[in-house]
Amino acid sequence: MGWSWQYLTAEGVVVAELPDTSMATEFATQSDAETWIGEVWPTLLEAGIEQVLLLEEDRIVYGPMGLRPV
Repeated sequence: MGWSWQYLTAEGVVVAELPDTSMATEFATQSDAETWIGEVWPTLLEAGIEQVLLLEEDRIVYGPMGLRPV
């Protein structure tokens, strides 16, 4: 099964295009996906992505999760 992120604006609108086309879009494990988001969240924020959903195939595992530090 594939793991992926769905990217959202602050208003919850889906962002279809990532800021850098070389960014990973699918991951083999949940751990890989979570490690990746932990490394790239500042770049995503700069591109206007404020929230993410973690998906396993088409199932929402969790989210929306804000990317801004609290």
